Amino acid sequence: MDMLTITEPSENKKKGVIITARVHPGETNSSQIMHGVIKFLTSEHADAEMLRKNFIFKIVPMVNVDGVVHGNYRCSLVGIDLNRVWKNPS
Repeated sequence: MDMLTITEPSENKKKGVIITARVHPGETNSSQIMHGVIKFLTSEHADAEMLRKNFIFKIVPMVNVDGVVHGNYRCSLVGIDLNRVWKNPS
């Protein structure tokens, strides 16, 4: 999985925010939402600048890459529904 970090350099400790999308390949609308989130957080908008100054954003735009690439709707490449394995992932 690719992960993008958005923040501003600082000597201060910052809290982290993790944002993920596209757990199920059929969630195409989540890619559009994530695009907007990334576009906003990297913009020159005053609120975006304040957020980057105070937080570290870790963004995973597509959690289930193999499922998306192979056109699955809910499952990964090996046919596992990722909503059913949060407690015991492998």
